[in-house]
Amino acid sequence: LPNLLFYGPPGTGKTSTILAAARELYGPELFRQRVLELNASDERGIQVIREKVKAFAQLTAAGSRSDGKVCPPFKIVILDEADSMTSAAQAALRRTMEKESKTTRFCLICNYISRIIEPLTSRCSKFRFKPLSDKIQQQRLLEVSEKEHVKISSEAVSYLVKVSEGDLRKAITFLQSTTRLMGGKEVTEKTITEIAGVIPKETIEELLAVCRGGSFEKLEALAKNLINEGFAVAQLVNQLHDAVVESGDYSDKQKSAIAEKLAEVDKCLADGADEFLQLVSLCALVMQQLAHS
Repeated sequence: LPNLLFYGPPGTGKTSTILAAARELYGPELFRQRVLELNASDERGIQVIREKVKAFAQLTAAGSRSDGKVCPPFKIVILDEADSMTSAAQAALRRTMEKESKTTRFCLICNYISRIIEPLTSRCSKFRFKPLSDKIQQQRLLEVSEKEHVKISSEAVSYLVKVSEGDLRKAITFLQSTTRLMGGKEVTEKTITEIAGVIPKETIEELLAVCRGGSFEKLEALAKNLINEGFAVAQLVNQLHDAVVESGDYSDKQKSAIAEKLAEVDKCLADGADEFLQLVSLCALVMQQLAHS
């Protein structure tokens, strides 16, 4: 087993994969002694890497499994969400990784590989976890629903998959929340929409129709209404992007101008700007673009 680096979007099974592999290698008894798991919520500064990880890595791995299976002669250190570690802490790992390679293997897990320093990525075998396919997610959700006796139509399952964008963990959480909300009744698309905070298709269409209408007063009223309804503008930006890109009603030039504005608004929202002002600003640009056509 080489040093491993798992990266990819959340909810795609990175942590589950390494934990399953470790259980397979060591069996339930030795698992506790042989695996050190440090998550983002644990202290992982340079001091901990120097002391805790180094001390664990220096121990020799002896002992055999009680069920007689062959046990590998190394231990595993799992550093979950490694992209939130400081560069200094990552740099402190470099030497330990090489020096203790006889007795210890490292598994780094992160969402963004670009945040891991180059010397660490070159010491690991990289595995990219891509968002799970819709079919796999649907099967899994149906399996969960069956075991938990949840009534859900297959349309609602496919909608749940669409809403969670390849993140199975998110999909299961939504399913759980919706089931509690329904209290034993059948789970429908409508409830999933409400729980997931997704903006209904009709609302997006209405917004674009108002932009086409060219009346700024109507636009302002609709924007106010959207905010008062409690919709997140960041979510609106996401859905509006898909709606505009897939639509055949806009010229390429209009699409590029709108997409650029969407990016700008997204950045402003991330920096904590006022949602209402950003929404009005975005819609005003869409209106302006449509007026030129």
